[in-house]
Amino acid sequence: MTEISKSDWKLFRQKMPDWQERYMERLDKEYIELLSSDKPASAKFWELDERIKSDKKSKGVIIEYRKNQAVWDIMTLVNDGIISMEDLSDFSDELKEEIEFLAKRFR
Repeated sequence: MTEISKSDWKLFRQKMPDWQERYMERLDKEYIELLSSDKPASAKFWELDERIKSDKKSKGVIIEYRKNQAVWDIMTLVNDGIISMEDLSDFSDELKEEIEFLAKRFR
């Protein structure tokens, strides 16, 4: 695996906050749907508690910016459905090809 280029690294750091915001908006909608269900209040409370505990660990919510981990982080974001390959349209062809390869391999 190659290291992420300087330009891709800069772009990743620029785009990641927007990707996180978009992902958390999606989570919020899922939480609202859960809380709006016909389940008993206690069931909704505990299910939401578990979801939030799990979701807080997602790279779509929190990420440590490390250049040597960036390719793996992007691959994880793709595989977890947090971003799509279309979100990588501004990145280098080399990075996109590597992400496609890794995402298929580690699905």
